[in-house]
Amino acid sequence: MYKLKVFFVFLLGLSVSIAGCARVSVKRMETDKIVDVSGSWNDTDSRLVAEEMISDCLKRPWLNKFNEINNADPVIIVGTIINRSHEHINSRLFTKNLEKSLLNSGLIKFVASRTERKDIREERDSQQEGYTQKETVTSIGNETGADYMLKGSINSVKDEIKGKYVILYQVNLELIDLGTNQKVWIGQKEIKKQVKKSKFSL
Repeated sequence: MYKLKVFFVFLLGLSVSIAGCARVSVKRMETDKIVDVSGSWNDTDSRLVAEEMISDCLKRPWLNKFNEINNADPVIIVGTIINRSHEHINSRLFTKNLEKSLLNSGLIKFVASRTERKDIREERDSQQEGYTQKETVTSIGNETGADYMLKGSINSVKDEIKGKYVILYQVNLELIDLGTNQKVWIGQKEIKKQVKKSKFSL
């Protein structure tokens, strides 16, 4: 009888423990708060790297030279950002952060990407089919061409041993003159993280 009671107490304790592990806790936080849980590339890295690299790009001599020669702001398009790191990185998020930093600077003009232009052109073409009021139809042939393309890559190196690792992310960006293929700016930003894994981590 005593052993049976002990067994039931054990089962009760086990069920309470399992129920406790199944709880989900959610805490809302500010979107600009720096949170690094896994050590992997995250939204904070994407935003801060984009802001810092675009700030550096727009301080370089190419911008003043363009302004002086053309008496106008340059037009930039963001090309492909290649993920060459060891992990899955949402390069579209990084691209959008680059676009935001460029446009919000007020120093350049910015045009839609190749994918975005496809959707816009389809809409513009549909306006020519006679269903849209003539005074509101967008004319064809007035697109703004880009002067420069920004493109680059995200790279990483990981060194791991016995529950801890060091990871280096290196972001390379290049601004290229579309008329001459000349590179007018090259930027590089590195992020280094040391991560220790708990013995009890899953």
